[in-house]
Amino acid sequence: MKKISPPIIIFLLLFSCNSDNGNGTSDDNNPPDETFILENAFPNLSFSRPVDFQSPEDSSNRIFVVEQGGTIKVFPNDENSSNAETFLDVSGNINTEANEQGLLGLAFHPDFPSNGYFYVNYTPNTGLSVTSRFQVSTANPDQAAPNSELILLEIPQPFTNHNGGQLAFGPDGYLYIASGDGGSGGDPGNNAQNLSNLLGAVLRIDVDGVSNGLNYAIPTANPFVGQANAREEIYAYGFRNPWRMSFDTQTGSLWSGDVGQDEREEINVITAGGNYGWKLFEGTFCFSGDCNDSGLIEPAFEYNHNGNDQSITGGHVYRGSQTPSLAGKYIYADFIDGRIWALDATQNNPGNTLLLNSSLNISSFGVDNDNELYFCAFDGSIYRLVEEN
Repeated sequence: MKKISPPIIIFLLLFSCNSDNGNGTSDDNNPPDETFILENAFPNLSFSRPVDFQSPEDSSNRIFVVEQGGTIKVFPNDENSSNAETFLDVSGNINTEANEQGLLGLAFHPDFPSNGYFYVNYTPNTGLSVTSRFQVSTANPDQAAPNSELILLEIPQPFTNHNGGQLAFGPDGYLYIASGDGGSGGDPGNNAQNLSNLLGAVLRIDVDGVSNGLNYAIPTANPFVGQANAREEIYAYGFRNPWRMSFDTQTGSLWSGDVGQDEREEINVITAGGNYGWKLFEGTFCFSGDCNDSGLIEPAFEYNHNGNDQSITGGHVYRGSQTPSLAGKYIYADFIDGRIWALDATQNNPGNTLLLNSSLNISSFGVDNDNELYFCAFDGSIYRLVEEN
């Protein structure tokens, strides 16, 4: 499989023996780093199945938490905050019958302070994913205008799982959309290797333009523009369920977790036109076909299904200042097991370090305006890592 190195960071799969077992997979025999503890960042607040944490780049210093059932809550970034207002409520238009459906993603337009635009991804029924634009109310900055929805993109979903749903604006100003393979098990429709649909892919669209009757434009630099039988929205493909992706604010690299089937959980650094292998490969494990990995991009890191490590939650490259020992490391977790790791894939000091076992169902990571890291858990709380002296 082809290896891709993003700007500045060079990836190695042969990590140091005190961090993993030497083949790019995690090792349950290593104890966690004892210098980190969990702290409830907002102890007076509680949320229902929080799945996304975002902060607009404005002067308000607010936090927005997405609840899977269809609401977005907003509150001041203050540990003493005791009231979270309802910013948006689309619960009446959300299908949550299946465990992986609901309101799944939120992103603020780069010019949010001036235009008030924000974007959400949700499932209105069992067979559809929608990406829409809303606008903030002119009367109250802590409320969205409920009738301002403009549907940008609809993706048919053959099954109810593997919806992806993360939204993120890149340094290029375009909106990136994580799309799962359509669900079931083993990608029965081979969607992730099919460029003629939008499943099993990361998409990139220009929300500031329109073209060909769409409510968005296709960036001219998208890798499949002009290619026959290919959707031009596709930026990269070959994913099973890219659950939580983020841009490194320093390098501009796009990182994503990808939830595995039975063998591997993987972390990918996503590049234009890349094929990340599913369902030919699950990580570096041959899953189907003739096991020919020519032209495929292997994971930046992968780990086995050891014990309850079974569902990766992608995180962020830490660029804050409060925890300097984590600077430049990719912080991620496993939803089932609750373990949190720091992946250091720099050339000089490679390694994957277990920070702690939270015993929480960690659904998402996010950062505030100072790039400080938080994570959402299904016990209803928002946490942060604190380094003990």
